[in-house]
Amino acid sequence: MMTNADSSEPQRLSRLLAVAVLAWIAMIGVDFFLHAGLLARLYTEPSPFLLPPSRAFSLIPLGYLSFLLLALLILWLARRLGIRGARAGFVFGLQLGAIIWGAFVLGLASISTASPSLLAGWFVGQAVELGVGGAVVGSGLGRRPLRSLLLRVLALTVAAFVVTIALQSAGLAPQIKFDPNP
Repeated sequence: MMTNADSSEPQRLSRLLAVAVLAWIAMIGVDFFLHAGLLARLYTEPSPFLLPPSRAFSLIPLGYLSFLLLALLILWLARRLGIRGARAGFVFGLQLGAIIWGAFVLGLASISTASPSLLAGWFVGQAVELGVGGAVVGSGLGRRPLRSLLLRVLALTVAAFVVTIALQSAGLAPQIKFDPNP
């Protein structure tokens, strides 16, 4: 027989999973703006470090899966550390992102041909992405209603896509063209 405490646990788990998914969606929106907008020009330069655009495009789901793992990491750590609220979550995510991506970028700088501008863009952009993910997680752990959080995440993600498309349409960010069937 299930008690009240038992029945609340699945709801709690479902809320945590929803918060993680919302953080992941927000991070994807920021990532799209970062890579298809702000850093897009860096991907058009010839580089022995980067895959050809058609191959990179086909592997985007792997990159987005990595953000799901990072969203789960942020959630797990934030719960353990008692992080509550969007601001606290953003600061936590930004600090975590700076450590993770700082270490990653330093490692890449020591063994790859990645350009300093690409590495700097990744460091700043990915740290901000984790900050955004942290803000969503902090909001969710702070008991913001999930509907309100969902609407905010969707607004952020749609805005990121719209601004990116506007940047590309205005010629401020290149539209990367490739043959999908090389």
